[in-house]
Amino acid sequence: MPRDQVALVFSQQAGACARLGSPLYGALLERVARDIKEEGPCAAVLEGYEDTGHADALPLRMMGAVHALVLTGRAPELAEHYPSAGGVFDPEHPDAGWPAFRAAVAAEPDWVRDWLERPPQTNEVGRASLLLAGLLYAVPTAALPVRLFELGSSAGLNLRAEQFHYRTPSFSWGNPDSPVRLDPVWRGDPPGWLTEGARRHQTLRIVERRGCDITPLDPLSPDGALALRAYVWPDQADRTRRLEGALRIAAKVPATVGAAGAAQFLSGVELEPGTLTVVWHSVMRQYVPDAEWAAVERELDRLAAASGPEAGFAHIAFEPRTVGELHRFALSVRLGREPEECLAFAAPHGLPAWSPGQD
Repeated sequence: MPRDQVALVFSQQAGACARLGSPLYGALLERVARDIKEEGPCAAVLEGYEDTGHADALPLRMMGAVHALVLTGRAPELAEHYPSAGGVFDPEHPDAGWPAFRAAVAAEPDWVRDWLERPPQTNEVGRASLLLAGLLYAVPTAALPVRLFELGSSAGLNLRAEQFHYRTPSFSWGNPDSPVRLDPVWRGDPPGWLTEGARRHQTLRIVERRGCDITPLDPLSPDGALALRAYVWPDQADRTRRLEGALRIAAKVPATVGAAGAAQFLSGVELEPGTLTVVWHSVMRQYVPDAEWAAVERELDRLAAASGPEAGFAHIAFEPRTVGELHRFALSVRLGREPEECLAFAAPHGLPAWSPGQD
């Protein structure tokens, strides 16, 4: 796409970030868009990416690259404006950090271009609230041990979702001493299916945790942890705290994430008697080509067809979808051979959720 179109993509992402509670990124991305049009240093590092589509999340790749510069001490002037690095964000002058941002891009073009080749991997911990809710719905009354498989797992943080604490003023589930506390998980009172599932299953037994990703991250490595931190928006302290808590849990609760596409990964999954096999994913569908997703759906159908009372299967997804004229993020659950059900909607980062018809 032409340079003006690239600038438009950045401007649109600016609006999205502002709406989602990051005035810092909202302001900086607008300045990046202007710099692209003016053929500044941002345009220079983005040269060659003119044909990149919306699904490639180019603005988030670039912001992650610069955030990584800040977190590694390579952009100290910009760090003064990034709360994640101890800086101060001035809401009265949201783009005060722009000169330092522009200078950092100009000084480190190779670093930025290297990060542009990486898909953004937030492994957003807040989305676990939807996945866990779907799991409580899916586990039968006579609880079976759960085998958990995640598509687009990134660092596998949400493969430890039952280790987190979830609450609203009228509801809670999980270890209250967990370093990850998700609150509020629901707008108003949660639905009956969730409270009943939480009552029946005050704990869940996860006997297998496996995920796949095209470029998986190791949350226990310095580089992996840096990437996860870099993709969290620097003025969103709650998300940063959740990530840090999830990294502490990851150090204690093992999970395996292999380098593989979603369809290839699922082709090696079989049901096991006496267990509930769960495949889940959150906000990753947009990064999968349509042809591969068709293969994913065939594998999901295969697992569903093989399920029964002795070997359960559930597919849990938190993904964007169009509902009427609205674009929403929806929790859907498919139990065995039953049709898919839409159980809830939520903010893109997962908190809070609400029932259909509640808005």
